[in-house]
Amino acid sequence: MDKGPGKGELVKRYRNEWKYCCSEEQLAMLAQRIRPLLEPDVHGDENGKYVIHSLYFDDLHDSCAYGNEAGIAERFKYRIRYYGDDSDKLFLERKEKLYGRCHKDFCPITGEEYDAFFTGDVSDLLYGDRHPLVKRFAADVLRCGFTPKAVIDYERFAYVEPTANVRITFDTNISASYAAEDFLEGGYTVFPLQQRSRHVLEVKFDDILPGHIKTLVSSNEYRQTTFSKYYLGRCRLKEVLL
Repeated sequence: MDKGPGKGELVKRYRNEWKYCCSEEQLAMLAQRIRPLLEPDVHGDENGKYVIHSLYFDDLHDSCAYGNEAGIAERFKYRIRYYGDDSDKLFLERKEKLYGRCHKDFCPITGEEYDAFFTGDVSDLLYGDRHPLVKRFAADVLRCGFTPKAVIDYERFAYVEPTANVRITFDTNISASYAAEDFLEGGYTVFPLQQRSRHVLEVKFDDILPGHIKTLVSSNEYRQTTFSKYYLGRCRLKEVLL
């Protein structure tokens, strides 16, 4: 999983995030080339695979969704996430984008905090010994009316190069659901965002992508994109609800 800010870190660091739409065959071929060079993510299985469930929030004006549609250079979004079937371990994330580079803050949250964010009854979260991100999101819920808007699920295969802090992920079977109330229990109806044979490749790095890795991913075979799972999920749900 992506590294958060280090202890005592004052400077907000933004990482590059390149995205590509790929076919099943392209990802399989790239995986064969990557495995000798990068390590599988320790949070996944022996192949680096794990499942991600995210509940996205947006304000009264759907600013996070439409900011992406409008191509606003500086934007952010909030989500609550868990991995696999372990919905007892929840994480709050705030992901910022600035001129194509990304920064993510995250922290674990309790079931009590999750319930407060889900219902909007967050006044108590502004006080006490809570993580600064919890207090920040609570303030934004009260100020801007953030509420749950969409569930986004997908399977991820992740590979890392620790020395250069490079992370390559294959996101497959991406789907959306409007059943936010069932987010923790699962079993909700989902709607695919792409054809089953289409997937997303993401390449994340700090300042310089090592040449041997750049050669692998910078191929004319892959179509670079600004793929936003949340935005496309909202569009998909709008289609099915019409």
